[in-house]
Amino acid sequence: MLVLRASHVSKTSVSFNARRLNLVRNKSVWGKVQKGPDDPILGVTVAFNKDTNPSKINLGVGAYRDDNGKPYILECVRKADKKIFDSNMDHEYLPIGGLASFNKAAQELMLGSDNPALKENRVVTVQALSGTGALRVGSDFMFRHIDLPLQNGKKTVHMSNPTWANHHNIFRDSGFAISEYKYYDPKTCGLDYEAFKKDIKNVPDQSLILFHTCAHNPTGVDPSPQQWKELSDICKSKGHFSFFDTAYQGFATGDPVKDAYPVRLFIKEGHNIAFAQSFAKNFGLYGERIGALSFVAKDPTEAEALESQLKILIRPMYSNPPSYGARLVSNIWNDPELRALWHKEVKVMADRIITMRTTLVNNLQKL
Repeated sequence: MLVLRASHVSKTSVSFNARRLNLVRNKSVWGKVQKGPDDPILGVTVAFNKDTNPSKINLGVGAYRDDNGKPYILECVRKADKKIFDSNMDHEYLPIGGLASFNKAAQELMLGSDNPALKENRVVTVQALSGTGALRVGSDFMFRHIDLPLQNGKKTVHMSNPTWANHHNIFRDSGFAISEYKYYDPKTCGLDYEAFKKDIKNVPDQSLILFHTCAHNPTGVDPSPQQWKELSDICKSKGHFSFFDTAYQGFATGDPVKDAYPVRLFIKEGHNIAFAQSFAKNFGLYGERIGALSFVAKDPTEAEALESQLKILIRPMYSNPPSYGARLVSNIWNDPELRALWHKEVKVMADRIITMRTTLVNNLQKL
């Protein structure tokens, strides 16, 4: 048996091996990857955390905070949390489509428990990774399955100018081209409704239109009920498919039913729409990533087909969603006492937001 000591290894072989190792390292497979820009919204939070000014205010991520700038946990969430803990909850996988009682709660929150579409079993809902995940599953699904007029050879989604910055990323990564319709009028700080309406009329028939259900991001400007009715008529006459992004139900006015008006109107008017929901803001469950995606079909058979294809899409994407936040929402919604408390708390949050905005504007005017 030959034993090699360090003294037996030549300096030449050591030098050669070192050069070879450096050569391998210098030819990294990741060598062409360029550093990307910081996220424009999350980057504000990074800057906020670095700032040492005691009077700083975070104007980045839209998360509700108390007077000390700390995360606010709803009392109904604390009570539901205790109920779940006392029940010795297991940690088993959820089904691909998520927690059934949560999906039912999401439907009832948006549509009302007595909505004819629910009674007719025409609504299919899957739990998603908050609103962003719901939008991504929805955009991937529609790119795969919906027939749309091609513009410059590509399927196109029409969204407001401006809109939430991530809308562009989500739909572009799903394969869509992006077209914008006019929305905000900086001269009035309000809705440029005539231009908005004109653009919706002028896009090709049977186009995909992305709407904000309420509390339009980033402008905060929403159409009136009468304007939504007119937009519904235009979309119906043009055969457009409407996809509603609902990130702030309850936050806009303090009334979740009022904030759901356009979705309920479009379904009442005969549209088979889709809608994405986030439970981050209105339940204060930011880190639990709880959302839902729903499609309204023409009949139960079509709904069953949609659900099967949604599961086929989700399975290789993230397999199934997280359970804990869904259990929280389900417990709150299905307990009359906790549901009533949630309605009270979401109105308190919305009223405080409205008051803070009004106070800010008044003080700016004084200054």
